[in-house]
Amino acid sequence: MTTAKAPRAWQRMLSGRRLDLLDPSPLDVEISDIAHGLARVARWNGQTRGDHALSVAQHSLMVETIFTRLFEATPVERMMALLHDAPEYVIGDMISPFKAVVGGGYKTVERRLEAAVHLRFGLPPHPSAELKTRIKKADCIAAFFEATVLAGFSEAEARKFFGTPRGITADTIDIEPIPALEAQRRFVDRFSAIEADMMKTGKQR
Repeated sequence: MTTAKAPRAWQRMLSGRRLDLLDPSPLDVEISDIAHGLARVARWNGQTRGDHALSVAQHSLMVETIFTRLFEATPVERMMALLHDAPEYVIGDMISPFKAVVGGGYKTVERRLEAAVHLRFGLPPHPSAELKTRIKKADCIAAFFEATVLAGFSEAEARKFFGTPRGITADTIDIEPIPALEAQRRFVDRFSAIEADMMKTGKQR
């Protein structure tokens, strides 16, 4: 009697790491893999204007910029804002309507990946409820401008789904889609800058 093989539940990364999706280890998380993956995952399923897809890496940079402008934030909080969509380097950017169809299984995998990423870089496994709310506010503002400037939404339609942005205007953020390699480079640079701030803050304690 043959025993059926368990389905493969890991992905090999370009760094050489093998990341187990069901039980991800922080030791298998590398920022180079995250930046590479997020720079090649398209927001809005690629349904945006321009010569390049709007990548999750570029979106993450926008969210961290908006978050920093709206709130007095520590380096740790800024890093969590930058990495708020980090699990998507493995599982892709599933649009909200489809997440609702898939249900809890997706969220379970996402939370495990989030914890692995955060622990790898010295962060709490998950943001507090209050921090999550603040990051979500910045995320919704970014989504509003992405929707209206790039994805063909009317302002009324975008307000219905993402709320009315306050304190930020489209011309104050880099919303024009950029090539994947540039998004990847900017993401790593921003990560490194915040990480340096985290180390300085740690030494001051």
